[in-house]
Amino acid sequence: MIDQVVKTIDEKLSAFDTISLEEMSGIRLMNRIDTKFLVNVTQLPILLDMAQKDYFVQKIGDLRKAFYRTLYYDTPTATMYTVHHDGKLNRQKIRVREYVESNLMFLEVKTKSNKGRTSKKRITVTDENVLQNPEAIAFLNEKSKFKMNEIDFRLRNSFYRITLVNKEKSERLTIDFNINFENCVTGKKDTISKLCIVEIKQDGNAHSHFKDYLSSLRIKKRSISKYCLGMILTDPSLKSNRFKEKIRYIDKL
Repeated sequence: MIDQVVKTIDEKLSAFDTISLEEMSGIRLMNRIDTKFLVNVTQLPILLDMAQKDYFVQKIGDLRKAFYRTLYYDTPTATMYTVHHDGKLNRQKIRVREYVESNLMFLEVKTKSNKGRTSKKRITVTDENVLQNPEAIAFLNEKSKFKMNEIDFRLRNSFYRITLVNKEKSERLTIDFNINFENCVTGKKDTISKLCIVEIKQDGNAHSHFKDYLSSLRIKKRSISKYCLGMILTDPSLKSNRFKEKIRYIDKL
């Protein structure tokens, strides 16, 4: 079923006006508000039909969706996962993200402050094993709270991403789907083929057409970290009680 849905998604995307990666780089949302929604992938073609007149789709080469691979680092006791699970702020994630079609790879440190604001710092790398890279080690020593001998490979994921920009260029949104996980410690793999994660990034309180579409389908805002979701699904030894309601919601999708 998922293959047919993906084919339909590609057909819907072909009707969109496009925006290039270079044009995207000029859209800076300085006073940004981020909102996430969890959506069944079968609803995505409906949402794309609604969005076609109001949004551009990012196009890289001939492609209107991009394939991403991510490797997350964590401590042997999964400190970064646990801090997130416990709802603590001033938390970090360390990951290497590969933009497959663009042949680009970045080491990224994402930090969520005690005021709830998220910042991301990154550098280009050529290999995911950044703990053997002097430049990457220097970057992590400066930006990360963790010592290099405290972290190692923990979780891999891969997914497709669609990026839309409204015609007013005051909103950017990403749609991630066909999400796969592989745990580097347990070796367990899992996938949630029916889940889409929509993240809307708005400029201040600018109106969002896409939020209107979601509201018309009675889809309310709800978020989950792909890292935390993958860890829950592939490592049963981890505590997950604070995420159980979200997992039940995803199961219902």
